[in-house]
Amino acid sequence: MARKKRRKVIYHILTMLFGVVMIYPLLWMVFSSVKESNTIFLTATRLLPEKATFENYVNGWQGFSKVSFGVFIKNTLLVAVIAMALTVISSALVSYGLARLRFRGRNVLFALVLLTMMLPGEIVMIPRYLWFNKLNWVNTYLPMTVPCAFAIQGFMVYQMKNFIEGLPKELTEAAKIDGCSYYSIFTRIVLPLLKPAMGTVAIFSFINNWNDYMSPLLYLKSVPKYTVSLALKLFCDQTSTSDYGAMFAMASVSLLPVILIFIFCQRYLVEGISTQGLKG
Repeated sequence: MARKKRRKVIYHILTMLFGVVMIYPLLWMVFSSVKESNTIFLTATRLLPEKATFENYVNGWQGFSKVSFGVFIKNTLLVAVIAMALTVISSALVSYGLARLRFRGRNVLFALVLLTMMLPGEIVMIPRYLWFNKLNWVNTYLPMTVPCAFAIQGFMVYQMKNFIEGLPKELTEAAKIDGCSYYSIFTRIVLPLLKPAMGTVAIFSFINNWNDYMSPLLYLKSVPKYTVSLALKLFCDQTSTSDYGAMFAMASVSLLPVILIFIFCQRYLVEGISTQGLKG
């Protein structure tokens, strides 16, 4: 018994140490945001600041070119919410079709969806840019939102399809006998049961779009339309003085939505991943 308890104590100590190692860069950034900007790298080995100051937050919030950092947060929130909503809706529809409808080429289509998960984004980066440029979508948010309406993220479709396949088929068969169409079965039976998986997809989609750097870098040209990821890069200018204190301060601010979503939606995230529908 004592040996088992000793192993348990050692396990928890090692887990805590591993957790501290993983979270240390984040803590270093947060504490550096309240240090004087010219002392950040001079005291890089020291976590706590000698004299805390919130001047970095004031300077960082002022933004660039008379555009406050709040504008960048609003832009990112707009893109992330629209892309999240379109991803959830389109992925749910495609997943329902692949899981419950029987048609020729269904397995081939699902295989193509899985192949998109293995295709590096850099391969389609140039063709997509040329396409959106011909549509005059460059320097707008359309390239980052409209494609999400076509279930372009294979993992989201895969997650929802597995969940729907875990639902008892007797539910949909009984609805068919009662005269329900495929649309009615989806909206009245499948969709209410799909909420845990939809919550998981919504969280992943929001975080992915919030943290996205490459798409805004390709498609956005004017500073007032920049997202948070691009705005943070502006603090680090190789041709002039870089304000690392303001950059760390605004990076800490930009983490708040993601942290809040994880805190309040953690239950839905766990349910959506661990639960595979209802077991009959």
